[in-house]
Amino acid sequence: MIFRSKAPLRIGLAGGGTDVSPYSDLYGGAILNITISASAHATIEATNSNKITIQAFDRNEVEEHAISKHLPINGTLDLAKGVYNRIQKDYPFHTNGLLISTYVDAAAGSGLGTSSTLVVAILGAFVEMLKLPLGDYDIAHYAYDIERNDLKLAGGKQDQYAATFGGVNFMEFYANDKVIVNPLRISSKYLHELENNLLLFFTATSRESATIIKEQQQNVADKNEKSLEAMHNLKEQAQQMKEALLKGNLNEIGKILDYGFEQKRNMAASISNSAIENLYEIAKKAGATGGKISGAGGGGFMIFYCPNNTRHAVINVLSKEKGVLKPYTFTNHGLITWTTE
Repeated sequence: MIFRSKAPLRIGLAGGGTDVSPYSDLYGGAILNITISASAHATIEATNSNKITIQAFDRNEVEEHAISKHLPINGTLDLAKGVYNRIQKDYPFHTNGLLISTYVDAAAGSGLGTSSTLVVAILGAFVEMLKLPLGDYDIAHYAYDIERNDLKLAGGKQDQYAATFGGVNFMEFYANDKVIVNPLRISSKYLHELENNLLLFFTATSRESATIIKEQQQNVADKNEKSLEAMHNLKEQAQQMKEALLKGNLNEIGKILDYGFEQKRNMAASISNSAIENLYEIAKKAGATGGKISGAGGGGFMIFYCPNNTRHAVINVLSKEKGVLKPYTFTNHGLITWTTE
């Protein structure tokens, strides 16, 4: 039997960074995100190899291990091994061999939630294989716990919930890992217009998000006034974005994104850089009314809001820069799992 899963990547539209502890624990966070037609994929196949084999096709990495309840965490394929280890701890199962295969439709460190989405996908394949009685909130929190506590990887909470639930969501984050996912019922014509006007551009650089997030966390711990004020403002930005989308005030979205871009710069010094600033200015001069760095910042994907017919002029200028535009559509599904012979 073969057990498969896929989970969608996401674009964060507003509130980014307020889902990260200790900010969310102390002040409460809010984020608005939407999933897109790029996914993390996972497959688990039972074998008689007497080995646990893990391979990541997009990274050209493969490891083989003797069957064990705990695989070594050594910096290679740790996300898959971390999920396997935790499942064996909480839901121990016997195997004569497993082949765990993964693929992600975007580069690691690109700002679309790739790592956390991959954890959700791998976890989903195990849930399918073992028929575990886990709901959406259970899976999302489980994935968060594996990544943040078992593997000690710095980051926020939004990606696991976006990947599991899918669609357009306004998410609230509180102390004690409390998360509330509020699906938004947005008119289809507003979503089509948003999809038409929002460009997704890969800057051709990836970055280690954990380094940026640790700087952000330290600023909160140190009660850095500039950083805290920026995060408070980003939380308010998420509310503004929710209202604009629900009411169809799409002409405000560029302005809301532009406001958020200014605030995000103040969260941590490494979030922006000269290359990002240059791309942002080029896009705005061509007609974009706002944009943002996706994810933690420092590189990866950027999004630009291009109202009316300005998307074509913005595409033209960006095509001359280092990087590539990524086609996408919005999706309304989260984690999907299935079994095949």
